[in-house]
Amino acid sequence: MNNPVLSSLLPVVLLVAIGFIAGRAGWIRAEATKDLANVVFMVLTPALLFRTMSTVHVEQLNFKPVAMYFVAALLLYALLFVWQKRSRRAAVLALAATFGNTLTIGTPLIGLAYGQAGLVTLFTLISLHALILLTLATVVLELTVAHEQAAAGALSLRRMRNTVLTAARNGIIHPVPLPIIAGLLFAQTGLVMPDVLDRPLQLLGNAFGPLALVLVGATLTQVKVGEQIRGALGLTLFKNLVFPALVAFFCVLFGLTGSTLAVMIIAAALPMGSNVFMFSQKYEVAEELVTASMAVSTGLAIITISLVMALVTRWVT
Repeated sequence: MNNPVLSSLLPVVLLVAIGFIAGRAGWIRAEATKDLANVVFMVLTPALLFRTMSTVHVEQLNFKPVAMYFVAALLLYALLFVWQKRSRRAAVLALAATFGNTLTIGTPLIGLAYGQAGLVTLFTLISLHALILLTLATVVLELTVAHEQAAAGALSLRRMRNTVLTAARNGIIHPVPLPIIAGLLFAQTGLVMPDVLDRPLQLLGNAFGPLALVLVGATLTQVKVGEQIRGALGLTLFKNLVFPALVAFFCVLFGLTGSTLAVMIIAAALPMGSNVFMFSQKYEVAEELVTASMAVSTGLAIITISLVMALVTRWVT
């Protein structure tokens, strides 16, 4: 298979389809998906992230493309937040349009398409992705809630401050950025990981991609789109196509080229991440719309990522 888009995307599609079929057939029950998600998130993810970054020196990292990614994300977030009348609903929907599934779908996809070098670029983004975007969303939501409470005479500045500080702390002490930071620190020591430790980490890391993608497919069977289809399609348009176009604009504007440019654009084209749903639940707003949007965004990602990757592949080569 010589086409780079098909060779990297087709295995992803097939594994998601296998998970979907297994979920429909009842081979993976709804209760089991939670346990599988914990295995992926708490065991396989740290192993993959730590091992990948344990041989990377800080001077090899390029934060310029990551900065351009966040410039685009913050701009789109601000525009949607203002457009949707600066409410709790607006804050959650703006997060849905900018926060992607960089780990579960992005990692195996970028690994297949761009190898170890692409993963280093992606993991540099992932190390800051949740910390910046989720902390931003928390601050905006807490300020919005505080404004509502002030109008009702029930403002609690201490509650808002504590929530924001907790969000920032949890963004660092977390199964995603923590092993990245630990791996980078290990790499700076110049030590070589003994094979007796490196081999198990390699096996765990290799299991991440297939299991994570099968889990995505199984989860899709548990979501009902229903009456939210119109709004879900609108959010999907912003997340899967508008956001990567905006990232491409800023990256090209500041002179990025090659595989680094490609990884940033494809990362922006990834479907919505599950953290958005947790925010909608916590703040009790747009829960049905966000749930439906995650399903539509993930389902249509097969088409939209294929389009983005085809354009990027032709553009950067």
